[in-house]
Amino acid sequence: MHHWAHRNKMCDPWWEPETEWHRSWKGNFPVEWQEIILNDELTGEKHIADVRTAHGMVIEFQHSRIDPLERVSRENFYGNMVWVADGTRLKREHQRFIDSKDHFFQINAGSFLVSNPEHSLPAAWLGSPVPVIFDFKSDQTFYGSTELKEHVFCLFPIRIGTSALLEKIPVKSFIADALNGRSSLRLRSFLNNKDQFMRDLQNQITMLRRMQQRQTMANFSRPVTYKRRRRY
Repeated sequence: MHHWAHRNKMCDPWWEPETEWHRSWKGNFPVEWQEIILNDELTGEKHIADVRTAHGMVIEFQHSRIDPLERVSRENFYGNMVWVADGTRLKREHQRFIDSKDHFFQINAGSFLVSNPEHSLPAAWLGSPVPVIFDFKSDQTFYGSTELKEHVFCLFPIRIGTSALLEKIPVKSFIADALNGRSSLRLRSFLNNKDQFMRDLQNQITMLRRMQQRQTMANFSRPVTYKRRRRY
């Protein structure tokens, strides 16, 4: 694919009006990485990526609702990409995330298993085969949460049973890593070797659950002492 800078998006059927949220995110990246036309030489199809880094990663920013068929078409066309989705677009979905996040199963610092993610995360993105980065920081009214203002949440396109994998990433780290051609350690491991990533994740979860079971058994096996009542 060839690419070059272009300012007129009206020729792209995927074009949509930009919001301040779009412009704010794109402004974190060099101008020469923005609005890059990608051309499929086999089909002649052309589309304009919001951001394409110097390292070949496409970042698409999505605020409004996207048709599922269009989402799939973009993912197939761009291939090496991630979405950044505005998680505050629908208040009820934002509230569901707020209500659920304290109940996620923590794997390690910043990584969680989300049981039945359709009850916690924006449903339109659960079927995506590429990482989806949820941005909840644009709504400043939710409890003044520093966690939501300073982090994004990466949904990995994998399932462990009925659970999804979610990683909390500092916003500054996500931007810096994209600029430098890196990604968070867990995301980088996933992108480099998905099969090995799944094996390592399964092993880690198995070990954690065994540790929890042992701790539970230890708690049950502790002798119970009773304090004798004084008789009067």
